[in-house]
Amino acid sequence: MKPLLNLEDDLTVPPPGLMRVPNTVEICITGRCNLSCRYCFYADEMSALKDLPKERWLTFFREMGSLGVQRVTLSGGEAFTRPDIFELIDSLIDNKMRYSLLTNGTLITEEIVDSFNAGKRRQRLDSIQFSIDGSCAEVHDASRPPKSFDRAMRGLRLMKEGGFPLAVRVTVNRYNLHDLENVARLLLEDMGLSSFGTNEADRFGSAKCYGQDVMLTPAERLAAMRTLKGLAMRYPGRIAAAAGPLAMAKMIEDIEDRQSRGETGRLGRGTLCSCGGAFQKLAVLHDGTIVPCNLLPDFKMGEIGRTPLLEAWLHGEAINALRRRRSIPLSSLPECRGCGYTGFCAGGCPAVVYAKSGRLDAIDPGVCYRQFKEMNYVDL
Repeated sequence: MKPLLNLEDDLTVPPPGLMRVPNTVEICITGRCNLSCRYCFYADEMSALKDLPKERWLTFFREMGSLGVQRVTLSGGEAFTRPDIFELIDSLIDNKMRYSLLTNGTLITEEIVDSFNAGKRRQRLDSIQFSIDGSCAEVHDASRPPKSFDRAMRGLRLMKEGGFPLAVRVTVNRYNLHDLENVARLLLEDMGLSSFGTNEADRFGSAKCYGQDVMLTPAERLAAMRTLKGLAMRYPGRIAAAAGPLAMAKMIEDIEDRQSRGETGRLGRGTLCSCGGAFQKLAVLHDGTIVPCNLLPDFKMGEIGRTPLLEAWLHGEAINALRRRRSIPLSSLPECRGCGYTGFCAGGCPAVVYAKSGRLDAIDPGVCYRQFKEMNYVDL
């Protein structure tokens, strides 16, 4: 698929100053998952693609190591459904890379914890990220299969007791909106975690089917913004967000603070520049397809073992389209024409933009400050 951009540039030519190789490669190591969650962004790819055998991955890991790739993030599906997961991890280590894992946590047992103690598996591990979406089974399991909360929390506690570097992601949705304070108390006070991150269920994968059954309405999103802003003040520096309600609340606060000082923009804004991922990393789906991001599975740039990783990184049209996107002024877009706030804006996640509009040269209405103001919301 050739991304839709109003540019005449040759997209096989990388932008000046691009690093020689990606710093990080995100790998969906399997499409298999033991859960079926109501907002899983990867649900479409799970059903359509087949897992690569171990040997194909090992060959690719050697290629990454020879290029000097520094880090790999392993996800799925659920990474721990692969019986050879630790063989894959050992290969990453043998090829001089560090790694992170994303997991739903439900398959972690004492045996899994013990397996991390072999070789350099712990030394090279940057973090294990768990998905926790409620303070109790009633809330968490509403958007996930029954009994997943108890199993996920058991896995999280085992890893916490083992002293592993942990991260937790809370995906805000209609089921946990009114439980966010309890979630913060559970993770930060009861569990004693240093922090957790938040994002928001959006129109990817299974959420496209469940729609407003899981995604927030505008009014619910505003409520989430207020709650998370209050929690961020209560727990300074311990609740993070690169996207979703808390990120939007922080953006609005920053814009209004700058406007109060007479500013009309912010350095580095005013173009479709919200995501810099294409300058640092790319992704591989579980069938070996190389893409700029696992949220853009249709933007195919080749296949591992057949397309050299360096060729995809430097000359892939899809990833260069994302890089060139950052030079598009918001003022040139029909939906932003005449807006007095473009100097503060970055346009939103390109994957969300593409999911909603079928274009890359567009914005995500969900992060539009003008639309927020036009809805006559009171101050956060």
